[in-house]
Amino acid sequence: MKKYLIILIFGLTGSIMNKTMAQQTPAVLNHIAVYVGDLKKSTDFYESLFNLKIIPEPFKDGKHTWFSLGNGSALHLIEGAKSGQVYDRNDHLCFSISSIEDFIKKLQTQKISYGDWGGKTGAINVRVDGVKQIYFQDPDGHWLEVNNAR
Repeated sequence: MKKYLIILIFGLTGSIMNKTMAQQTPAVLNHIAVYVGDLKKSTDFYESLFNLKIIPEPFKDGKHTWFSLGNGSALHLIEGAKSGQVYDRNDHLCFSISSIEDFIKKLQTQKISYGDWGGKTGAINVRVDGVKQIYFQDPDGHWLEVNNAR
């Protein structure tokens, strides 16, 4: 009887451990929330510049815009930020595109200034792995990186 009880306990412990280990899968990105001052202005900015698709949001209060980022991830814009915030370039969102040159033409058409990591206006950063990147700010001053690391 004791032998069967020990086998049963070890069997249950192993089953619980296997379930716990199976539940420890890596997390996936669900969404990024960006607090903005003018929802319409920011929605137009992100939609037109990055060709993001607006997706349904549950609040329907006129203070949220949700965009699909693919693979089940989303960008949430939330209205209500105070103006005049200053953001550090290290705190940025990054989007990858296929052609930096084509994207720069889009920025120039929309009269959006860009630069390299050091802040040199109109310059492109080239990482040691050959990836090109540029930096600029959204209407609220949030820093954005765009690179060609596809």
